[in-house]
Order: sequence, then structure tokens, then C-alpha cells
Amino acid sequence: MAVSGFIARFFPFLNSLFQRRTNIKLGLYGPPNAGKTTMANSICQECLGEDMGVVSNIAHETREIQVKEQITIKSGKKQLSFTLVDTPGIATKIDYEDFLKYGMNEREAKRRAKEATKGVIDSIKWLDDMDTVIVVLDSTKDPMSQVNITIIGNLAARNIPVLIVANKIDLKKADIKRVRAAFPQYEVVGISAKYGNNLTEFYDALFKIVEKRGL
Repeated sequence: MAVSGFIARFFPFLNSLFQRRTNIKLGLYGPPNAGKTTMANSICQECLGEDMGVVSNIAHETREIQVKEQITIKSGKKQLSFTLVDTPGIATKIDYEDFLKYGMNEREAKRRAKEATKGVIDSIKWLDDMDTVIVVLDSTKDPMSQVNITIIGNLAARNIPVLIVANKIDLKKADIKRVRAAFPQYEVVGISAKYGNNLTEFYDALFKIVEKRGL
């Protein structure tokens, strides 16, 4: 084979090799208590052997951006390394009185509400740094909420690749079809972050999105 033919044949491979991203930022977004941190913990436990954050039944338990670097997942012969970003739950309204129901005093409740509000603002700011976003939704609830539509709208406006995760499929009220019907333009994968069910399917879907966008 002539030298010119050799270069022509292998140039596309070399070009893709040198242009490949080595620090993909993968953001977990969604409303409070959808299971973002539980999902982050499942991924981190499987890949790093450690949790990413604290989980509780109280909304806005995660009030600051949490980052884990050098996470690598595998699916067959494929491998993907990325930085995982777990964000505070997005909400259109945060009232300190909501925290009083959990036995907190007024001072603590107001502090949490203030931190949660800042967390929402930070989450939106970090969108500009995301290469791909996983929108985590509670599959037992109506997906057509104002918060969910706002999140999806912000992502569409920024042209950020999106994968929707319908979480909590282990519960009887889970309805993945309803989530798919609400957002037919996106791929939806049903998982149980709590028990780690269907993570392989999630990884496969993530690989497809990354490959499609050339990240």
C-alpha cells in the first residue's frame, strides 16, 4: 500500500483519537427526592467502592454540588471515564415551613431553606459546564410537573445531550410508560437506584448518547 493510501485510510482513526474528550462532565439533575444521590452512590460504589453523598427522606438533603472524578464504567469492550456531578434538587419554590414537618426548629429550617435555594441557583449555573445530563425522575409521580418541564426546557435551550432515568421502578406505583409519553424526544431508562437494578441498561444508553454526540 502506498504511503498516501495508508495515511488516508488511518487519518480518520487518528483524528478521532486525538479529538476524544478525556474529562467528560456528567451531571445528575432532577427534582428533590427523585433519587439523584442514591443513583450517584450506586455508580460510585460499583466503580470506586465508596458513596458520593448522604441520602435521607427529607427533601433537599443535598444542598451543595458534589463532584467525583475519574469514574470509569464498562459495557462489553466499551469503556467511558467521566467526572460525575450530583446536583441539589431543582425546585420552583422552597419554603422553610416544609422543613418544620421533620421536627426541625425554625432556625434550622430557615438555614436549610437558604442553603437549598443557593443549591438550586448553583445547579443551574453548572449546566453550562455539563457535557451530558442525566435527568432523574421519580417514576411513581406525574412527570409533567412544572419543575421537570423547566429542567428539560433549560437543557433543550443549551442543546445538552439528555438521558432520562425513570427511578424507583421497584415500587408498585412506578409507571415508565407515563415518563416516556411525557418526553418522547428522549430515551428513557427505568432503574431502581436503591437496589442497583438495570444499571447495565443505563450504562448502555449512556454509551449511545456519548458516541452519538462524539464526546
